[in-house]
Amino acid sequence: MPDGILIVDKPAGWTSMDVCAKIRGILREKRVGHAGTLDPMATGVLPVFVGRATKAVPFAESGGKEYLAALRLGLVTDTQDITGETLEKNDPSAVTEEQIRAVLPCFTGEIAQLPPMYSAVKVNGQRLYALARKGQNVERKPRNITVFELELTGRSPEGDFLLRCRCSKGTYLRTLCHDIGQALGCGGAMAALRRTMAAGYLLTEAVTLEDVQTRGAELLRPLDTLFARYSAYRLPSEGKERRVRCGNPVTAPGLPDGVYRVYSPGGDFLCLSRASGETLTAIKNFFGG
Repeated sequence: MPDGILIVDKPAGWTSMDVCAKIRGILREKRVGHAGTLDPMATGVLPVFVGRATKAVPFAESGGKEYLAALRLGLVTDTQDITGETLEKNDPSAVTEEQIRAVLPCFTGEIAQLPPMYSAVKVNGQRLYALARKGQNVERKPRNITVFELELTGRSPEGDFLLRCRCSKGTYLRTLCHDIGQALGCGGAMAALRRTMAAGYLLTEAVTLEDVQTRGAELLRPLDTLFARYSAYRLPSEGKERRVRCGNPVTAPGLPDGVYRVYSPGGDFLCLSRASGETLTAIKNFFGG
């Protein structure tokens, strides 16, 4: 059965679950999941996990992400992007690039962001987007997010301002565009979004659904590539491998404290483990079905 990670360049108009459903059909594998939902209008890096690799989805979701967003000034919509209903239209012609750059530091660092009504956040057990579609606007609590980098990189052929943003999990780029527009006094909405990095994987590494259709499982990346930032540790004996496969800690004399990719003596990736006091204890096992 196929196991591994596909770095898909999600096309516009597809939901993240649409992509997973397509890959289930192509690879004939039921266990398919993704890390980091992209809105249908967005494109770019969508890590898709296949087979036993689905066990690693929570580790991928928590990482930082990078986007290229198009900010359209003078437009306010109910969805905070150009797919929604227009609430306001203003003339943004007086706003300069210098003024935009001047407000960006206000949206950099740890900030509180109010989740948009059109989002999957739950309030009292109900998805906000479901309430929004019924015309309801409910009270939401701001959530702390971190914007590590935010810069204006130029303008699109349509005249929208292009923003490069590296941010934490849970950041809504359309809300960021809306809030920047509010700070500039003319309103703003997100006109396009392309994710250029997620879970450590770059857009240059991504493949299209057409590629997957043509080449199938040969495009799967090994699961351990997700943990490439951690050092590798190969178990010195089959006895220690048996202990790890039984869920037991093993001694690792001389191994510095930290997190490691742990391999069998034969080179099979077994688990992500933490070393403490020369003892390795599994954080998550990835062997088996």
